[in-house]
Amino acid sequence: MVIANDDELVKLKEIGRICANAIQVMAAAMEPGMTTLELDGIGRKVLEDSGARSAPEFCYQFPGATCISINEEIAHGIPGPRVIRAGDLINIDVSAEKDGFFADTGASFAMPPVKPKIDRLCRDGKRALWVGLNQVKSGEPLAKIGTAVGAFAQKNRYTLVANLASHGVGRSLHEEPAELSTWPDPSEKRVMTDGLVFTVEPFLSLGATWAEGGDDAWTLYADPKAPTVQYEHTVVATRNGPMILTLPDARD
Repeated sequence: MVIANDDELVKLKEIGRICANAIQVMAAAMEPGMTTLELDGIGRKVLEDSGARSAPEFCYQFPGATCISINEEIAHGIPGPRVIRAGDLINIDVSAEKDGFFADTGASFAMPPVKPKIDRLCRDGKRALWVGLNQVKSGEPLAKIGTAVGAFAQKNRYTLVANLASHGVGRSLHEEPAELSTWPDPSEKRVMTDGLVFTVEPFLSLGATWAEGGDDAWTLYADPKAPTVQYEHTVVATRNGPMILTLPDARD
C-alpha cells in the first residue's frame, strides 16, 4: 500500500495504535502460572473494545486473536493451555484490522529471573529493529534494511532467521512488497516509494538461521534450536525517514 491521502494515514495510525496498546497491556499482565490462552484473551479484549478484529483470525482462520510463542517456538504460536513459567522467553505478535486498514507489530519479553545472555538478546533485538528502521526513507533501496541488520548481527555475533521476512501491509495483512528480507539479500532490487507501508521485523538469534514447522499447521520453531527474538513495527517510508505507526498510547 502507498498512502494516498491524510484520511488513510489517520486510519492506519489508529489501527497501529490499537495493536501496540494490545501488546503493552498483554505484556503488563503476563505472569508465571498464566496460560497463553488467558493472555490471548486479554489481547482480544483490547482489540474488540477498540472496534478492531484480529487479522490472523479474520484473514487466515488462525486459532487465536494473537500469536504467542514461547522459548523453542519463534513465531505463530497458538494460544492454548501452555503455562507461562519463570525464565520463559515469550514473543507476542499482534496484527489487526479496523475500517479496512491493517497494522502488525510484535515484541519479545523475558519472564524473570532472566539469564544475562537472554537479557542481552532482548536488548540487541530491539537495537536490530532500530538499525533496520533507520534505513527507511523514500527513494532508498529496500535492501539497505537487511544489509544494515545483517552487519549489526554479524558484529555482535548473532544469527538471523532467513525465512521469516518483513512484508507490505495496509489494505491487507500481507501485500506487496512481499518477502522483504531483514538479512543481506543481493537479489533485492526494489526501492522505497514515498508513502509505502510495510513492516520491519528482524528475527535475531543465538544460533538459529531457519524457522521450521512442527506438528500443527501454524507454530514455527528455531532451527538449529536456539533462543530467538522478534521485534516489529509497521512503518511508512517518507522523505524524512520512517513514520512508525505501531506506537501505543502514553501510560502513567
